[in-house]
Amino acid sequence: MNEMSVGAVIIRRVNARPSRVTQRLDGIITTANLHAVGRSRDEIRAMVRRGDLIRLAFGVYAAAEYASLLRQLPAGPIALAAAAATESLGQDAVASHHTAAQLHELDLLLSPPTRVAITRPPGRSRRAARPGVLVHSAALPAGHVGGRFGVPVTTVSRTVVDLARTLSFGEGVVVADSALRQKLTSKKALGTVLADCPRWPGIRQASAVVEFADGLAESVLESIARVLFRDCGLPAPELQAELGRDGVSYRVDFRWKLYRTIAEVDGKLKYDDRSRFGYERRRDVWLREAGYEVVHFSWQEITAQPDYVNATLRAAFRRGSRERRASGLVG
Repeated sequence: MNEMSVGAVIIRRVNARPSRVTQRLDGIITTANLHAVGRSRDEIRAMVRRGDLIRLAFGVYAAAEYASLLRQLPAGPIALAAAAATESLGQDAVASHHTAAQLHELDLLLSPPTRVAITRPPGRSRRAARPGVLVHSAALPAGHVGGRFGVPVTTVSRTVVDLARTLSFGEGVVVADSALRQKLTSKKALGTVLADCPRWPGIRQASAVVEFADGLAESVLESIARVLFRDCGLPAPELQAELGRDGVSYRVDFRWKLYRTIAEVDGKLKYDDRSRFGYERRRDVWLREAGYEVVHFSWQEITAQPDYVNATLRAAFRRGSRERRASGLVG
């Protein structure tokens, strides 16, 4: 079964009427649910032994079909862990922060913590968190909570704002760019969440992340490159500019039109494809013939050599400006 059809089955299951045995919509079952429909402890143990139920945590199980379907999806394992954690902590608990980002399939700069992140309103639930769960206490307005794979989770917009508040600026930009690029949120929706949390810790940084975020950034590397250019005091570039003539068009990662400079950031995947490599080489030749300075940066250079990137771009700006003046170019 392919990923799309598995996802469709899960959605149908989530939207189905509750099963007589589980009394759950999402395939997550507690000991209390099972007792409520007359299942004894011995019967529950037998269901686990037969494989009808999968034990996720103390007193929390998944229906075997549901668990099998989820495990075929990239976000399936974290969805099961999040389902167990939210069920353990009560109905007011929702998956949030890095766990919500994984459920929404947003990009993260660094590998997320192994603990499941949960948010619950302050003072509402007193259940203690089990090992492997990180609990945040914060208000959860109705508009900030949704669902993913049957798991209660903060919305994409709230997730972006939470991570932008609590991670570094660059890490926040990676998440925000990813959400905007996939059209999972908008600047307006992000602004609404920011307005709901005016005095929360880190909200000023989150506001700066949202203002800076741009869905035209096509990868994690492009996002962190933009942050580096900003930190170096460089002017903001144009993203994904289309350049060409005579029916031939080329797209570039970053363009500084005033300085006749193009920058490309080269992830490994760009050159795994020979045809892609040939395209990039032809484009660079054309751009240089058209009077542009063209510079390339690797992941290592962007992440570990900021002074080199800064000096290289400023030198390219100087050369491009001289070329522009000498040739009378205006674009």
